[in-house]
Amino acid sequence: MNTTTPSRTQAERADQTRARILEAAVRQFSECGLAGARTEQIAEEAGVNKALLYYYFKSKDDLYEAALDSVFESVQADNINVLQADASAGERFVQIVLRNFDRSYSHPSLRSLMQQEMVRLHKGEQNRLAPMADNFFRPLWVMVDQVLEEGIASGELIQVDPSQMRYAALGANILYFLSAPLTRLALGIDPLEQGELARRRKLAMEYLGQTIFADREYGARVAARVLAATPMPRHIDSPAVPPRKAGVRGHNIDVAQTSATEVRHK
Repeated sequence: MNTTTPSRTQAERADQTRARILEAAVRQFSECGLAGARTEQIAEEAGVNKALLYYYFKSKDDLYEAALDSVFESVQADNINVLQADASAGERFVQIVLRNFDRSYSHPSLRSLMQQEMVRLHKGEQNRLAPMADNFFRPLWVMVDQVLEEGIASGELIQVDPSQMRYAALGANILYFLSAPLTRLALGIDPLEQGELARRRKLAMEYLGQTIFADREYGARVAARVLAATPMPRHIDSPAVPPRKAGVRGHNIDVAQTSATEVRHK
């Protein structure tokens, strides 16, 4: 037996240890920022000592970069799974928009890390936005636009520029959460209260069904199916579980299948 080759159990333990460190790092970096987070606290939360932490990650910056990547790799894997699902182009896009809405409130670490990177960019400080754009955002936006182009070409979606449809749908999600503090002050409504979130996600999907589909009745049915197939998250969770390279993890939307005979082509 070759004793220099780690057993499967040893490799699995190593993967689990690395994942625990990353999960603790995401929490600390999102709450305290890169400068304020302490590797001692991260190691303690992960149940390891500092020496083991530095065995997996050579420096604090290296750990921060890996923590960011783990978050966005998980998001990217989920989105790719939806975009490649066996459903109509319009249905896949509605599902992407709904997942984006849910992720915006159920994964505060993701939102916090992104905001911190934006602040560093505006201050002229070193940041990770350029590689994130290359590795995650550009490929995802290209795929989303391709799905929209497919839907437009088939006659399922209205004839508009795909990028405008993407900006209008996903931008509405961003505005809703960014403006939440002002909404509380101006209207006395808490946009992040569970009931208000449930109301808004339903209204947002119904609006998409009525605005981006060539046939509004069909669009309303699509929006209703997507909502029925995607229960509202009831808990706050960290998305920092690195996906396996061998395959894309994510959720299935079999319930939201679109019949080929239902789509009205032009």
